[in-house]
Amino acid sequence: MSSDLFSRSVSDLISLEGRVALVTGGAGKIGSVISSALSELGARIVLVDINADNLLSVKKSLEEKFNRPVLTVDFDLEKRDDFKYISNLIEEETGRLDVLVNNAAFVGTSNLSGWSVPFPQQTLNAWQRAMDVNLRAPFALTQACLKLLHSNNSSVINISSIYGICGPDLSLYEDTSMNNPAAYAASKGGLLQLTRWMSTTLAPTIRVNAISPGGIYRNQPSSFVNRYIEKTPMKRMGKEEDLIGAIVYLATDMSGWVTGQNIIVDGGWSTW
Repeated sequence: MSSDLFSRSVSDLISLEGRVALVTGGAGKIGSVISSALSELGARIVLVDINADNLLSVKKSLEEKFNRPVLTVDFDLEKRDDFKYISNLIEEETGRLDVLVNNAAFVGTSNLSGWSVPFPQQTLNAWQRAMDVNLRAPFALTQACLKLLHSNNSSVINISSIYGICGPDLSLYEDTSMNNPAAYAASKGGLLQLTRWMSTTLAPTIRVNAISPGGIYRNQPSSFVNRYIEKTPMKRMGKEEDLIGAIVYLATDMSGWVTGQNIIVDGGWSTW
């Protein structure tokens, strides 16, 4: 057995000291948890979000907790096309980018007209807006950051959904104002295929993987929660912290030989 087989310890593999991680939707609940986990491992965080007030709040929280500067970028992924603005800013401020987490998205509960309604009422405008944020933005931002990412053994992580791989059970939503928009499923399914495409195209210098979360508890109606739990082997809905393990694994050298994969974090929901 080679003496250098165990040349790197687990603590070395999991460390992000000296690295830079960009998280879109960084001011949201999932984005802030992802950012906190990566910052705890030593990464300098770049937060991208449209909500300037929440950005500052998350920035302050991370800097106080980890004593490390956080760069924030107030940027509308839907309406702006100058994605190079983000990569240029990162290059000026840090000179590198090691982890890109495409997390921002319109989700099933987003407040869009023609969105979370029955299929006949779902509009092309809502469809296009979802595609712009959920699918176009990960494509465009990854493309804009290629130069920075190519300089390292970098990791791109796309946040998809169980609805990118499974059809919806609309009975879950009966007697609630909730629904399951077609554009959400289509954009998340497209993001998974984009993940596979980029994983082979950008290798060997950039790894590209996805995480598909199940339903996260957000004070949904009890009727929905009870039905969802009944379909979930782990008998609960998810929490933001349930995603930390998959994020840490894919962001660090722990997954140095893993690309093109989709880690499903759903309490077993999709196994039926």
